[in-house]
Amino acid sequence: MTDTPAPAPAAEFWEARYRDTGRVWSGRPNRLLVEEAGGLTPGTALDLGCGEGADAVWLASRGWRVTGVDISATALERAAGHAAEAGVGDRVAWERHELGPSFPEGSFDLVSAHYLQSPVALDRQGVLRAAARAVAAGGTLLVVMHAGWPSWQTEPPFEAVFPTLDGVLAELDLPEGEWTVESGRTVRSPSVSPEGVEGFREDNVWRLRRE
Repeated sequence: MTDTPAPAPAAEFWEARYRDTGRVWSGRPNRLLVEEAGGLTPGTALDLGCGEGADAVWLASRGWRVTGVDISATALERAAGHAAEAGVGDRVAWERHELGPSFPEGSFDLVSAHYLQSPVALDRQGVLRAAARAVAAGGTLLVVMHAGWPSWQTEPPFEAVFPTLDGVLAELDLPEGEWTVESGRTVRSPSVSPEGVEGFREDNVWRLRRE
């Protein structure tokens, strides 16, 4: 695991999020990653904002050689433990970056960015453009983001801007003729509030192939 220092306040916020609680996520891979990347030929993959490592572990278990990136050292420690327990620890490298101020080196056959949405400062446009530059020729960029608050969320906990399908493509500003949009869709999934109120949440999905 390489350790690139990350400045406050974003690093402090996310480190506290993981450090002050037990496991944050389910340990299962994101459903939309499974749907969109399940048919791709394994190669090298970059998982941006990998959290506790479920997506990276799933990719590694399918034959990918993965670099998992997160801002939180605690999250990366849990991710490394998950990979070791799953028997794929030798197929995943873990790096700590505050995306924007620093970014992983190299090019990858798959760059996956799920839910790069934050209550603290994040240069999403800059990160997404760096993600696109990191895709190797013939490779895939997969971006998944929430399209809005859950239907039961009557009082949002913080101000947020939710990107549209066309909006993210405009932010990426990809060179004409160099990319093909293979998937651009909005997906609705069941969502239950902490109090048990049933509802739904919508996510936007972009899968792009670099020619």
